[in-house]
Amino acid sequence: MGIKEQFEKMKENWLMLVLALVVIVFLSGSNGIVGQSLNNIGGSFEKGYADMVDSRVMGYYPETNSDFAPEVEERKIVKSSSLSTETARGEFGEAEERLKNIVTSSGAFLLDERVNRNGEGWRGYYSGYYQLKVNVDKYDSVVAQLKEIGEVQSFSENMDDVTGSYNDLEIEVGVEKERLARYLEMYEDAEIVSDRIDLNDRIFNQERRIKYLEDSLENVDNRIDYSSVSFSMTEERSEWTDIVFVKLSSLIRGFVDNLNSLLSFIFGIIPWAVALLIVWVFWKKFRSQTA
Repeated sequence: MGIKEQFEKMKENWLMLVLALVVIVFLSGSNGIVGQSLNNIGGSFEKGYADMVDSRVMGYYPETNSDFAPEVEERKIVKSSSLSTETARGEFGEAEERLKNIVTSSGAFLLDERVNRNGEGWRGYYSGYYQLKVNVDKYDSVVAQLKEIGEVQSFSENMDDVTGSYNDLEIEVGVEKERLARYLEMYEDAEIVSDRIDLNDRIFNQERRIKYLEDSLENVDNRIDYSSVSFSMTEERSEWTDIVFVKLSSLIRGFVDNLNSLLSFIFGIIPWAVALLIVWVFWKKFRSQTA
């Protein structure tokens, strides 16, 4: 049979070919391999575009720091750190005694102390959390000594420049004191009783506001002069702590999960098998007609 005759046969059986293609597309759908691939491509494109936009926006709008005051030479720095160590098993009490000696010898303040016993018997172990305030001049020495208590697990240190906000507070205190001085002058010159009562209330509120601002300044000074150290230590656990027999329920759950995966795979390929069978039947019929 020539090529021309084969094309004539294909024209006569075009409906079967279209039907086969429709069945394949319908079985694949949005949950099939083709649909999933297209969805993954679309999702990757959208995510990449969103990341690109976010990166451009973040680069265009830089972060600002309200405490930045470049004209001030003497900086106001608040320093803090967090340290975690692990002590040898059975030596937690000795390590805690060393900690107390460091606090006493350095003149530091132990603001918070929490010691816990975790577990019972041979599985049990101690853990402790301590919050310290250390004079900034002795900060480095204290941190170095704390690192020698056990094995260091983690350490982080932060330095916060508060120069700008500190200067703003000082300026605000000066402005409010000037306002208080004017109120006092007006109070001395006032002759009407109602005016003196009103000014007396204003003076009281002004003195209270100045006290609040001065307390805020003192609080910042304390944070600058005394660094915060968060220290935690944990006793080493027994090597046998995590050894447990697997539970029967876990074995059954694993068996069921694997069986579900197998059934999902089988029922997932059935539509494709049916589609291939339909295509094969149509193809055999088409070949037999063109033979």
